[in-house]
Amino acid sequence: MRLFNSLSRKVEEFRPISPDKVIMYVCGLTPYDAAHIGHARAYVSFDILKRYLIRRGYKVCHIQNITDVEDKIIKRCKETGADPVKLTTQNHDEALELFGRLDIMRADIYPKVTEHIPEIISLIATLVDAGKAYETKSGVYFDISSYPSYGALSGQNLEEIRAGSRYDVDETKKDAGDFALWKKTDGEIIEFDSPWGRGRPGWHIECSAMAKKYAGRTLDIHGGARDLIFPHHENEIAQSQAASDEKFSNLWVHVGFLTVEGEKMSKSLGNFVTLKEALSRNTPNALRLFYLRAHYRSPLDYSADEIDSMEEGVERIFNSLGLIREALGNKKDSAGTSAQKNPKNPSKHADPAFRKECDALIASFYSQMDEDLNTSEAIASLFGLLRLSNTHIGKGKHDLEQLDKIRLAVEDMLFIIGLVEKKSQLDDKLAPLQKLIKELGSESAIDDPEKAIELIISMRDEARKKKDFARSDMVRSKLKEIGIILEDKSGSGIRWKIE
Repeated sequence: MRLFNSLSRKVEEFRPISPDKVIMYVCGLTPYDAAHIGHARAYVSFDILKRYLIRRGYKVCHIQNITDVEDKIIKRCKETGADPVKLTTQNHDEALELFGRLDIMRADIYPKVTEHIPEIISLIATLVDAGKAYETKSGVYFDISSYPSYGALSGQNLEEIRAGSRYDVDETKKDAGDFALWKKTDGEIIEFDSPWGRGRPGWHIECSAMAKKYAGRTLDIHGGARDLIFPHHENEIAQSQAASDEKFSNLWVHVGFLTVEGEKMSKSLGNFVTLKEALSRNTPNALRLFYLRAHYRSPLDYSADEIDSMEEGVERIFNSLGLIREALGNKKDSAGTSAQKNPKNPSKHADPAFRKECDALIASFYSQMDEDLNTSEAIASLFGLLRLSNTHIGKGKHDLEQLDKIRLAVEDMLFIIGLVEKKSQLDDKLAPLQKLIKELGSESAIDDPEKAIELIISMRDEARKKKDFARSDMVRSKLKEIGIILEDKSGSGIRWKIE
């Protein structure tokens, strides 16, 4: 497996420190406002990386911080009168719920800055004692001249950094580019005690301290959006490696921007779409598929119409998977048991050409994922595989062994890219399905929505056999109201899908 390392600016073979464990630190939200779809793009990308590492047999320790102390939070609280704890907790909880709807796997640890002030102070003290940081009347600053490799990640030299410095002028600093480790305050809305007086930590030192605490060693992967390369990640490297003899992270992974008409999506520009808005318009699967159509490092321009068009692609994927399962005589979902093969002669209709083409596409999916998570080409291989299987099934003579292999491969691919059949959506339909069963005159107590649908379909079949077409049409109509669409397929009976 090869990944692009922002530090070396090359695609490199990924070699974790431990043969079976990966420690990945991803910069989390500063929850002063609602999460937007630009945030979601970044976290979906790291979710894909995490899922692929899991499928390759690694145990992934995923750390994702919560920056609940930051200038934007303080500004928002002053503007609105909000309590900073309530504001950040509410926004982050909502973001996690929305990320959950996108099927983004949860991090193992979500450390908050406010709960790690002692660790942050300890790291700052280490830097001061080592002569890498100094105190002034306004705070404690890291001396960038004490770290010769400063600028390696961003590709800037010290003179460029000084010339382009956007920091507020502070006459007490040794260098305009020196950055704050601790900001002294007096009666600020968020502040803490420290050896240097009341204040709050600088943004960059927070991640260094929390990564050190929970990783306990060099990170295998550190990641975030591209705009974090400088100054945030550059500063993390400098202060972390200046405080110890250890490399901070072996690999730096950065996700490209989600743009709107070529401009980065951000709250400050006012051109963002909240994730809540996006998920009220489109399914999570469609939004994920939209993100994956571009390479994670490339910019991706937002288009509501393109996201809408992804709904059809998602439907094609799951319809094709349904056809494969039907051909195998298997009614289980992707988490279910293995397909039921023909017990007499599973290889009766073996198709060598079909097998060769399918195996090549399966191999292509994984080779594309191995090459810096090339999701757009990997998904093209997935669709190619499904088209081949659809054509094969349409011929009537089924190579069951190969179809079962395809089913397993497709289900694995869908896990990796995070597209899932929405069992939760089906579970939400259980109550109206139970009500319909009673309306149809049955007292059967069924607690499984799939079994409830199967019972209703069987009752509809009985009505059709009795030529009670009014009742049959009524059942179809009622199911549609619930969100279940019936499809009469000649030769293969009734299929259903969630609308």
